[in-house]
This record gives sequence, structure tokens and C-alpha cells, in this order.
Amino acid sequence: MNPSGFLTRLAALTRKETRQMLRDRSNLVIGALLPAVLILLFGYGLSLDVTDARVAVVSDDGSPAGPRLLSALRGSTYIAPVWAPSMIKAERMMRAGEIDAILRIQSNFTPQFAGGAAEFQLILNGVDSNTAAAIESYVAGAIATPLQQRADRSGGQARSSGGVGVVTRMWFNEANESTWYLVPGLIVLVMTLIGAFLTSMLIAREWERGTLESLFVTPVRPLEIVLSKLAPYLLIGVFDLAMCLLAAAWLFGVPIRGSLLAIVVSSLLYLLVSLALGLAISGLTRNQFAASQLALLLSYMPAMMLSGFVFDVRNMPAPIQVISHLLPATHFMGLIKTLFLAGDYWPAFFRSCVILLFCALLLGVVTLRSLRKQLD
Repeated sequence: MNPSGFLTRLAALTRKETRQMLRDRSNLVIGALLPAVLILLFGYGLSLDVTDARVAVVSDDGSPAGPRLLSALRGSTYIAPVWAPSMIKAERMMRAGEIDAILRIQSNFTPQFAGGAAEFQLILNGVDSNTAAAIESYVAGAIATPLQQRADRSGGQARSSGGVGVVTRMWFNEANESTWYLVPGLIVLVMTLIGAFLTSMLIAREWERGTLESLFVTPVRPLEIVLSKLAPYLLIGVFDLAMCLLAAAWLFGVPIRGSLLAIVVSSLLYLLVSLALGLAISGLTRNQFAASQLALLLSYMPAMMLSGFVFDVRNMPAPIQVISHLLPATHFMGLIKTLFLAGDYWPAFFRSCVILLFCALLLGVVTLRSLRKQLD
């Protein structure tokens, strides 16, 4: 291979691809504006945190425990308690969707509490299981302190508090903000979108227009075609990565505890995987519509649903877990969240980078074979 000839042909092809990308306004909109919309949407618009949970307090005991408990719940920033005069009223409010939970103080609470075996009844609206679990933990935390204080004053120990103060610590996400793990995962979605979706139509467009067949009669090699098509979109990916990192640090206050170099290196490796996947799909389908639809099904949707972005992979059925671990997005998702929130863990970094590099090389070989100089 003549190095000077290779560089000359590569530069010419890259200029052609760059001009073609700039003429296609839709690609620029997807590559530059859509990631910004996703950042703002996931950072500001979407949250898995529960705030102002509506909890009705019902007291069948007639003691001051009810008002005290209501006051304790009002001290929580996550709960918006209301007083219900009866259980019937509270049930009606629950069915009407006016409240999310009912905290009931039963009629035998006072004697049971004196004997050290008092219990509350917490009825949750289980339509949304995640919200219900969050409300349960919020209520338990809100009532633990007043229960313990009352037990200390009365000399008894309510079983719900156990006579032991509970100290809760949360590692890696001490603010308990869902934004902290949504925003790092957003980098995976943006890299997937820019890489696989945009490049999935490049080679297919050339086949449909017949320009790729014209290139086959020139000295241009498949490797040069692939590299020239990757270069402009690699630059867009770098721009979007910088935008994600700046938004994470300055807009949403997400800590970056790991090495910035490790984050950039792993992100660029995953970007190469996504670009290679898009080109492989484009070269194999040779149809823009089919390539774009297949790219969404094989890249963006799995990255959204199966990589651990929202749903924990360990909670999925075993066959789905196997499929999930075959996805490059799953390995990068776990790595990027670790680098952001936990810091540098080099065994995981090198393991994930080796997997991503292997996937990039494999998809690159598939793309090159789809561009062999032969006509059907």
C-alpha cells in the first residue's frame, strides 16, 4: 500500500463526505440539536424521584399519636400528608386517586406501644410499584425518629422502631437524585443515536444512488471508504460528548469522580462501536429505509431498554439477561456510571474497553466485507 496515495484518497473522500453531511440538514439536526433536547429532557423533564407523595393519616386510637405523626410527616420534603377523619373517607380518596397511601393508627395502638409491640398499618397504591416502594421508605424514615423519642420517654420500645436509631447512608449517590444516574447513562444513548442511526444510511444511500458502484472502478479501497465516512460523524460525536460532560457538571451538578481521560477514552471506543454498527447495517441492507429501521431496533431501543439505563439487568429474566450482556451498550453503561459516581475501577475499565474494541473490530470487518469490489 502506497502511504501517500492512501492519505490522498482518504483526504479526498473525507472532504466529499463532509460536504455531503453539511448539505444534509436533517443529519445536522439529529447530530447537534437532538442530543441537546435529550440532555434537557432527561436532566430536567424526567425523574424517578418521588416528591410530594400524598399520604392520608387515619387515627382510630383517639390519642395524640395521630396529630404528632402528622406533624412528623410534614417535616419530610418528600411527603405531603393530609388528615382523614375516618378509614372510609381515606379509602374513597385512594380510589379517586387523591392520595398515594394511607397510614393508619389502629385502635389498640396505645396499649400495644406501652407493651413494646406497637404497629402501624401502611396501605399503598400499588399501581406504580416503584413509587409505592419509594413512599414506603419515605414514610418509614419520617416516623422512625418520633417513634424512638416517644419510646424513650415512655420507657418502652415500639417494635416498629426496635428501640434502635437507624442511620442510613447511601454510597455513590448521597443526594438520592435520579438525575445522577440518568445523565451518565444519557451519554450511551447519545453515542448510540449519533453513531448507529446516522451512519446506518450512508452506504445504503450510495448504493441507491449508484455512486458506490462508480467508486469501485477507481483505486479507492473499502478501508478508505469506511474511514472517510466515519471521520465527520466522529467529530459530531466528540462535540456531543463534550456537550454531555458540560451539562452533567454545570447544569445538573453530577459528580465526575473518575478520571476524565478514562471517560473520554471509553466513550470514544463506544462511539466507534456505534459508528461501525451503523455502517455494517447500511452495507448489508443497501436500503435507507430498512437500514434506519434496523438501526433503531438493533441499537437505540436495546440501549434504552436492555442496557441498565432505567431497568436493572439483574431483575430481568435469564434469557433477556443473556441478550443484554451481548450488547456493547450494557458494558459501556455499567462502566460510565461507575466512572462518574464511584471513581476509577481499573479492572472494570480495561475489561469493558477490551470488549468494546473487539466489537468495533468485528463490526469493522463486517462492513469491509460488505464493500468488496464486486457487483451483484
